[in-house]
Formats: sequence, structure tokens, C-alpha cells
Amino acid sequence: MAEWDCKICCIGAGYVGGPTMATIASKAHKIKVTVVDLNQARIDQWNSDSLPIYEPGLDEVVKSRRGKNLFFTTKDEDVLKEADIIFISVNTPTKIHGIGKGKAADLKYIESAARRIATVVTEGHKVVVEKSTVPVRCSVAIQQVLASCSKETNATFDILSNPEFLAEGTAIRDLQAPDRVLIGGEKQAAIDKLVNVYSEWVDRSKIITTNLWSSELSKLVANAFLAQRISSINSVSAICEATGANVNEVADAIGKDSRIGPKFLQASVGFGGSCFQKDILNLVYLAHSLGLREVGDYWNAVVEMNNYQRRRFSETIVRTMFDTVTDKKIAILGFAFKKDTGDTRESSAITVCGQLLEDGAQLHIYDPKVSKEQLIFDLKCHAGDNQYLLNNIDKKITIEKSSLDACKGAHAVVILTEWDEFKVDQLDYNEVFKTMTKPAFLFDGRCILPQDEMRRIGFEAFSIGKATKPHHTVYQYKAE
Repeated sequence: MAEWDCKICCIGAGYVGGPTMATIASKAHKIKVTVVDLNQARIDQWNSDSLPIYEPGLDEVVKSRRGKNLFFTTKDEDVLKEADIIFISVNTPTKIHGIGKGKAADLKYIESAARRIATVVTEGHKVVVEKSTVPVRCSVAIQQVLASCSKETNATFDILSNPEFLAEGTAIRDLQAPDRVLIGGEKQAAIDKLVNVYSEWVDRSKIITTNLWSSELSKLVANAFLAQRISSINSVSAICEATGANVNEVADAIGKDSRIGPKFLQASVGFGGSCFQKDILNLVYLAHSLGLREVGDYWNAVVEMNNYQRRRFSETIVRTMFDTVTDKKIAILGFAFKKDTGDTRESSAITVCGQLLEDGAQLHIYDPKVSKEQLIFDLKCHAGDNQYLLNNIDKKITIEKSSLDACKGAHAVVILTEWDEFKVDQLDYNEVFKTMTKPAFLFDGRCILPQDEMRRIGFEAFSIGKATKPHHTVYQYKAE
């Protein structure tokens, strides 16, 4: 039987827990890592050749250590009892009911995990690590639940915050060579225990230790700052379209300034994913709860700009196509919120497709990694109780097996995810144009295609942040 330096249990086998634990197991062979989850189907997938999530490099990492020092199971009792460190990596969605709905994080899964730990662990000392994105001072709530539920036992607990800073599509690379690892805590011995885990492959200078609340807040603020940059350049894209400036040229010019830098200055139809909007709204709720109304309103504007960009793009499609898309075939290329992932959470494609369906369009959708079931589920959740939209989802959506299949006979092509296979070196747009109904419209929501070349082929082409026609307007400003 193997002698382990440390035993880790992770509650939650999702986008964060699975890849993070797989990386720890691959880098520290003397640490036993077990991921537990109530969802039997998900655990079965982690134990199969078809993992429940797509992430470049994840398959290789999981398969190299699974059954050696990496395990996946629904049976958590013995795992929790033997663990030295317990990660909580469960979903913390935005509340849709009650106080704080639409902004505050729903912590029911966090509380449930804490109560399960307290119920099962009746002796010994455990380090419990918040891995989920949580509101500031959530660690206090976890500590209170653990303390209250374990009064009659000999178990003791230390709480740490260890937020993830992963970008989907590069998560394995981010885990293997992180910019930094952040650990927040109050007890140095507990902090050192987790530092020792990461030190197996991360240089100690990149492991930052803080108090609990600084760590929790840093996660929210990091995502808020990144999203803010995207909304900022998207706001500029609207000005560019109105004036004849090119948003890519503007982004390149300002990105050369070392104080600004070039990252997250790619204009698009809007940001998505599980974290950006949720974390900003969490920050907004926190600020408003603390009486900092102006602070909350400031960060809320980042989300409002994102929503505006999505609406603006949808409206541009309808307006450009002679103010009607009713019964017109529109090819949708991409549904995931970004390339190299199958994740559709908060994807801008959901909003754009929803609007086009509202206007009666026939959508032929292709995404290389998003399943039909997930796509239909997302659109129906977006529709809510809108019966007209629900009917159109059932009647007016076709899932295609390739880009060319989606585009054949289409009145318009709409690019909503920046998959490499949609770029000019991989997709023959001359062939696409030949198969389309004329005039053939092309709407690039990711700025991945050379607009001039598309027009030479014959497309009526639109790209975010670029004027459709040259502008020669002389602007005159009047003093107010």
C-alpha cells in the first residue's frame, strides 16, 4: 500500500475541481487526490475515456494519474475522514430568488458541503479550503457551520481561501505554470500545509499569502478588472463603427503603452463564462450592502455595457438584413462562450440567438464542442416562460455537423465564437459564399476575419468595431 505524504479530498467535480485536482495529482505523485461528487453520471464520465468537460491537455493529465494517485467517486465518507486537506469546489450561482436575487451569490451548495464535512468528520484536524468563488467573509460562515455542527465531536478545522484564476481553454497551462497562487488564512500552520502542496511545482515566490478576506476579495476584483477592460474596448468599438475608426488599430495603439498592455483588448460581441458576470454582480451586491452605492453602480455599468453590446450586435444583424430576418436561414458559427472549451455559461451566443429567434429567424447552428442537448437547454432557460420563443426553439433550430453544412443556402453567417476552424486559413469562404442565398451577409462578432477580403469575395460584411462604409463626416461640437 502506498505511503502518502498528504491526502486531499475535493468536493465538486466541475470545471474547477476536476482540472485542479488532476494537476495536483500529476505534479505531486506522493499526494493522494480524490474528487467526490453526488452526480453519479459525472463521476462515471471522469472515470471514462469521455471526460465531462473539454479542456486542451486535460485528457492526458487525467489518464496519466487516474487510478494511481487520482480517484473519482460518489462515496465521500471514508475519503473525507482520511483527508488532511478538503477543498470545497462547488457551484456558487447568482441567486434567482429572494434577497439579493440577480446579484448575490447563492451559497446553498457551500453550506451543504460544510455541513456534510461536519457530519462525517468527527475526529482529528482538517484544513478546509474554499476553492469556489465566494463573497467576502464567506469563510466566517463556513467556520460557523463547521463549529456549530461539530460541537459534540473531537474534530477541529482551519479555513483557507485559495481562489482559482483559470481561463477556460488554457486552464491546464494556467495550473501548470500559474502567474500566482493565492492562499488566504489566519493560521500559519494551515497556510504552510497548502503552500507545501503547491510548492511541488510552483516557485515559492509565486505563492502569495494574505488574510482570508483579502484573498476572497482579490478573486472578485481580478475578474471585475478583466471584464472591465473588455467592456471598455467594446464601448470604443461602437464609436469606431460610427466614425470610421478601426477598433483593432485603436486597441493595438493603446496596448503598446506599457501602463495599459495588450491583453483583454479584443473587441467582441461580449464576454461570457461562469465567472465574469457572476463575480461582478457579487461585487456590486457587496458594495451596495456596505452602503457604497456609487461603487456598486460603477461596477454594474460593466455588466450593462456587456448587455448593450450583445443587443447592439443582434439589432445590427436585423437592421442590415432589411429590418427583417423572419424565416431567413442564418448560420450560427460557434455557441461556446470562447474557443477551446465546450462551456456555454453566460455565452453571448445565447442572447444573440434568442433575439434572432424572437424575430423569427431559422437558425442553423454549428459548434465543434457544444452538444445539441446543452444548446437547447441554454436557449430554453433563456426563454423562460416566453411561449413564442420556446415554440421557435423547437421549430426553428437545426444543429449542423460542419460549418459548410450550416452555411449552405443561408442568407447570413454569424460568427459568435472565435474557433480557429472559422478563420480564413481553415474555412474556404469562397466556397461558403457560393452556397449562400444572395445577397450574402456576414457578421463577424469576434473580429477574426479580414473584412476587406470578405467584401472582395462578395459578402455584405460587418465586423464589430469597423465601419461598414467609409466615413467622411465632419463633427462640430457646441459648447454646452
